[in-house]
Amino acid sequence: MIFGEQENVQAVTFMPNEGPDDLKAHLEEAIAKLDSADEVLFLVDLWGGSPFNQANGLYEAHKDKWAIVTGLNLPMLIEAYGSRLSMDSAQAIAAHLIQAGRDGVKIKPETLEPKAAAPAAQATAPVSGGKPGKLDYVLARIDSRLLHGQVATAWSKTVKPTRIIVVSDNVARDKLRKQLITEAAPAGVKAHVIPVDQMIKIAKDDKHFGGEKALLLFETPQDALRAIEGGVPIKTLNVGSMAHSVGKVQPNKVLAFDQNDIDTFAKLKADGVDFDVRKVPTDSKDNMDNILKKAQDALNAAK
Repeated sequence: MIFGEQENVQAVTFMPNEGPDDLKAHLEEAIAKLDSADEVLFLVDLWGGSPFNQANGLYEAHKDKWAIVTGLNLPMLIEAYGSRLSMDSAQAIAAHLIQAGRDGVKIKPETLEPKAAAPAAQATAPVSGGKPGKLDYVLARIDSRLLHGQVATAWSKTVKPTRIIVVSDNVARDKLRKQLITEAAPAGVKAHVIPVDQMIKIAKDDKHFGGEKALLLFETPQDALRAIEGGVPIKTLNVGSMAHSVGKVQPNKVLAFDQNDIDTFAKLKADGVDFDVRKVPTDSKDNMDNILKKAQDALNAAK
């Protein structure tokens, strides 16, 4: 759901009626299915448990390149997939995953958090910089889900922003949505929710954002058009998802359009904007013209 189909990943299940030798055989079969056994990373549950012990037995002959990380949780697994986009070494990924696994463990109410932990509220700081220069826009994306797993992990690992900025008048007025978005920011990245007009002002500021890399998220193509026509220098829009609602047609699984949406994309294209249609970086790019034509034909047929 978050990263799409993954190559060179094997899942090994240890059933209650099996013994250590059975588990070792499963692990060996899984390794044999990989394209290469040069770099292998084991993600297992418990240090000292049977999966760890059998993986460790295989690891002993490959200490220079293989690695094992225990305490597997979903944030760690997601981070592992994202890290493969920029790291080639199993041991480098393993070292990186330790903090990711720990950062994935959070608690509500926050008052129960150990005092030594960094407060999540840091991500809610106002958009401000310090160094002379303008923002560098590493990705601008239309996504009705805004900041979620695909963005916080796959895209962030690919484009490496220092800030994720949700640009939406509606969300900026919604205290709960703002809080949820800022809490979803990946470690080391500041998250902000601002109105479109504020984004336009920031884009014109050449005194405070030098060295900052921004990943912009728009809930709708209309917000993106307002920002671009207001002066935000976006040349390419990544189109990730647009939710279905009454009156919209859905030419593919993740994009839904009404006539206003289609007209908005036509204006964006007339403004010289290119479209990069894909959910995650590893997907193949879809043809936006073909998608819009299918949507227009469906709307015409529904009249």
